[in-house]
Amino acid sequence: MKIVRTDCELELPGVDRRLREMGATLVLLPETTGADALARELSDAHLLLMCYAQIPAAAIDGAARLRGIVKYGVGIDAIDIEAAMRKRIPVVNVPEYAEETVAEGAIALMLALARKFKPIEREMDIHGWAWPTQRWLGADLSGKTLGLVGVGRIGASVARMAGQGFRMRVVGFDPYVDAEAMARRGVAKRDDLHAMLAESDVVSVHSVLSPGTRHMLGERELACMKRSALLVNVSRGAIVDEQALVAALTHGRIGGAALDVYSREPLAKAGHPLAPLYAMDNVILWPHLTFYTAEAMQRLEDETLERAREMLDGRPVLVKSRDPRLRAQRAGVRFAD
Repeated sequence: MKIVRTDCELELPGVDRRLREMGATLVLLPETTGADALARELSDAHLLLMCYAQIPAAAIDGAARLRGIVKYGVGIDAIDIEAAMRKRIPVVNVPEYAEETVAEGAIALMLALARKFKPIEREMDIHGWAWPTQRWLGADLSGKTLGLVGVGRIGASVARMAGQGFRMRVVGFDPYVDAEAMARRGVAKRDDLHAMLAESDVVSVHSVLSPGTRHMLGERELACMKRSALLVNVSRGAIVDEQALVAALTHGRIGGAALDVYSREPLAKAGHPLAPLYAMDNVILWPHLTFYTAEAMQRLEDETLERAREMLDGRPVLVKSRDPRLRAQRAGVRFAD
């Protein structure tokens, strides 16, 4: 039994140990593995575990023994789902392991932006103290309007924390969630994205990445935001037109941004389109780690192993996600209601 796990930079010691104890030959590949090398390893593999690596149709088509693909994480945009469906290879993700964790991360980034943590910490590192001058004047979250782009599991958790915890007024744009469901989550539904952006003091992105959401927040949308507004993205980098964001920040069209995700990862201080953001005091760059806590990683490892065992045993794999791309599968899956 051969199992391939890509993105081995993300350590899963419990998963790796248990799979080897089950007698599997485990092949660990870095995220930078090329398409040809990936295809060669998958050609005789029984199971693929992946996180960020691109899984193209060619690699899936050549995988003669593959029983399933487990995304140990949430987003599935890197997998050619249609190619997997053509070969009746089930695909599953782990959508619930870090809902509260990532929501907490989004709130932490909002606070860090509003209270100017980055420049104040730098001042403390250089001079040892910062006096209460206008340069360091922060802003309250309480009483402000939070606009959610996407009100799914994580967006709903952010709404609860922001509304109940910080007494923020929460509004949301999500074509797939009706007004009644949003109201139960403490969110006032907005049908016009541009109007919602215009009324928000903080905009937090929680959509899945799909062809319809790629660059959903572009130059026009950023121009709708208040000049003082803050943008937080802990979802997927490509939902935001990143070059439009760099321009908006460079010219002071929005108040600041906190990013945990990027179209091109890893980020780098040189040779990367987003490199200019490192020098901006009103920008916080986080290395795609809002999900990374001991508790969340234990949940991720446990469920990854559960889904892997189902596939290796030939049982229908449990799909918990509501993503229509996964719900369209008909072979080797069962759905959680």
